[in-house]
Formats: sequence, structure tokens, C-alpha cells
Amino acid sequence: METAAASTEIWVLGWSAVLLIAQVCLQATSSYDLGPKYLLSPRDEKRVSRNVLAGRFKRALRNLLETYPAFIAIVVALVVTGKTGGIAATGAVIWLVARVVFVAVYAAGIPLLRTLVWLVSTIGLLLMLVRLLF
Repeated sequence: METAAASTEIWVLGWSAVLLIAQVCLQATSSYDLGPKYLLSPRDEKRVSRNVLAGRFKRALRNLLETYPAFIAIVVALVVTGKTGGIAATGAVIWLVARVVFVAVYAAGIPLLRTLVWLVSTIGLLLMLVRLLF
């Protein structure tokens, strides 16, 4: 068992925060067609970017946010219970790599591959859960 400070899961958690920030920046900067006046406003008026990538980055970010709380909770539970390492670490790395690939595949507009990559990320979470629960 690794120490909490040195565990792969904690390392992946840190890099997942980098991924989150990158995805927020991608979706924000890809909406440039809305103009700086709108983008710097409180956005009370609902406007949607016509940029296809802006929509894809926004949906990819929403997709990340659907599983991100579970990922964080599982990592914390693994560290607290001392069950880091093994298939939990493998699952965490799989989840992170798949989430990075997911953004690229989603942006490229490859529907079937996007779903398969999402499935791989979910398998990563399940591996982490198996280690936690059994």
C-alpha cells in the first residue's frame, strides 16, 4: 500500500484538476464569436455560440462534471481506508487518460469512438470501486 501523499490516486486527482481547468478554458475561449462585450458581461441575456467546437467543448465539460464528483469521492475513500494501489491506481489512471482522450474525440466529432472512450473511463471508475468495496 502506498502512502496517501504518494499514492497514484492522489497524483491522478491532482492532474484531474488540471484537466478540469483546461476544459473550462477550452469551452470559454471557443465561444469567441459571442464577442468580448457579451463574454465579459454577467450573461443575463441567453446567447449560444455558433462555433461547433464551443458546443462540443461545453458538452464534454458537462459530461466530465457528471462523473467527477464520484471520482473525487472514490479517491478520498480509497485514501481514507488505505486501499490505494493495485486495481484502484490502474482504474484512476485509466479514468484520467480516457477523460483526456474523450475531449479530443468529442471535439473531433467522432460519435462511436466517443462513446467507447466514455465506456473505458467508466470501467476505470468501476475498477476503483471494486478495490474500495471488496
